[in-house]
Parts: sequence; structure tokens; C-alpha cells
Amino acid sequence: MNKGYRTVAAEYAVWLDTLGYSEGLRYGCNSALKLFLEWLEDNRLQSINQLRDKHINDYRQYLETRRHLRIKGRLLSVAHLNRNYFAIDKLLEFLHQYGVEKVPVPANRRIKMDKQERIGKIEVLTQQEIKTLYRGIPNTYQKKLSFEERQAKQYELKLIFALFYGCGLRRSEGYRLQLQDVDFDKKTVFVRQGKNYKDRTVPMSAGVYEALQDYVYNFRHQLKLKHNRLFISDIHMLRLRLKYLQNSCKDTNIQAKVITLHTLRHSIATHLLQNGMSIENIALFLGHNSLDSTQIYTHLVN
Repeated sequence: MNKGYRTVAAEYAVWLDTLGYSEGLRYGCNSALKLFLEWLEDNRLQSINQLRDKHINDYRQYLETRRHLRIKGRLLSVAHLNRNYFAIDKLLEFLHQYGVEKVPVPANRRIKMDKQERIGKIEVLTQQEIKTLYRGIPNTYQKKLSFEERQAKQYELKLIFALFYGCGLRRSEGYRLQLQDVDFDKKTVFVRQGKNYKDRTVPMSAGVYEALQDYVYNFRHQLKLKHNRLFISDIHMLRLRLKYLQNSCKDTNIQAKVITLHTLRHSIATHLLQNGMSIENIALFLGHNSLDSTQIYTHLVN
């Protein structure tokens, strides 16, 4: 990326921070902007001042026809595309505020997904599949690793299930969780600045309580790290941990699914509904602003 684009990316990141956006949203916007600027440079646009509607429309077409880099045969999801379009709109807003008037104004164009289509794209694990994956953790990373290396990876896998399944956290919420956010006396997890900048308190089940106690007192407190997050690895490594566990599982149904950290959140919501929890309580548990977001699980169960 040329010097001018690097400067734009750096100032854009600072601008998003001053607006008070969450860490997860800033990370997504900054990553999307980097890809956009690299695409512009590859297409011989060397200055952001030369950006016009045609370039943005061409980039939209490129994204909507581009194959997924990790999942063979798939296009980018509607949610992924809309996150990219949001990041570009924010770039245009940023440029206008800083006096670059010839660039286009934000178009606020988004792709709408039919509810039934959205439901069809949601991957959910059964309660038995969750148990199968969790029981497989002690058998992962057995080859060519020392006991300490293997133990660290397995502890993180257990924490993934405790937070993203047991507490139903979003990816960024679980990753940002700090040691002080876990209250063992009250048996709660405090989520700071979730989606729409909302804080919430999530109760721990008995299983989650035991798993977090084991993780914090028998593993995490023994480490001296430069950060105070519960997870010791970066957010991308967590996805790879889960993928490794899935690939090491001998269940062909599990191996055939696309399992992400958010799959665990979808799964616990579905299981709570199946077990009789009210849709209102599930909405509170997940941190949904509207019951419309939670109602999708009733369609999944049906």
C-alpha cells in the first residue's frame, strides 16, 4: 500500500476511535478499509482524491462475485458484504469531514436478506454434537507438542465453549472479556460495550462456573502477560482452535458443518428455547435490542 493510503488508513482508525465505536466494529472497519485501499491500488488508483462512484460500484461488484477465501465454493455472506459497505460509507464520511469534497457522498446501500434465506444460512449444532466436540478436547493436539503447549490450547478450547456457548457471547464480546469481568461470588460475567454499546450481565450455569474457575485459577493466573484478557491468543487463533477441534472429531455430521464462534451462540439460543426458556429471557441473555432478532430461533426450532 502506498504512503498516501497508509496515512488515510491510520487517520481513519483514529477518527473511528474518537467517535466512540466499539473495538470490534473499529477492527472490522479498519480491516475492510485496508482491503478496499489495496484493491484501489491494484486497479491503478494511486490517490484517494481520485475516488469516484465508478470505483465504489466496481468494488461492490467485485465483492459480490468474489469467492470465499476459507470456505470452498461459497460467495461472501450478505452480512460480510454489508460490513464492507458500512466501512466504505464511513470512509466517505471521514473524507468529507476532512475537506476532500470531490469524493462521492455515502450511499448507504445495503443488501437485504429475506428472513427465510437468513434462517437457512444459520448453522446450529445439536446438544449431542456440542457434547461430542467438548469431550474431544482432551484428545486434541496430542502430536509433536509439549505438555505445556498442548495444555494451553486445550484450556482455550474449553474457554471457547464456556463463553461462546455457555454464555452465548458474540465473538468480540468473548474475546475482549477481562479477568475482572468474571464475578465468581455472584456467578456472573459482565459484558462491556456489546453490540449497540450496551453493557449486560450474563449468569453462569453450574458447568460454566466450574469451567471458568478451573481456567482462571489453575491456568490463567499462572501466566504473566502484557494484557488482562481471559484469552491468551488473538481472536483469529480462536477460530483456528475451534476448526482444529472440528477436524479432529470423527463425527462426519460435525465435520460437514461450517462451525464458527457464532455457531456456538446460535446453538445455545436454540437449545435454551428447546428447553423451555421464554423468548424474552433469551433476548436478555443474548443482548438483543429487539425481539425480532430473537424470534429467528423459533423458526429454527420449528
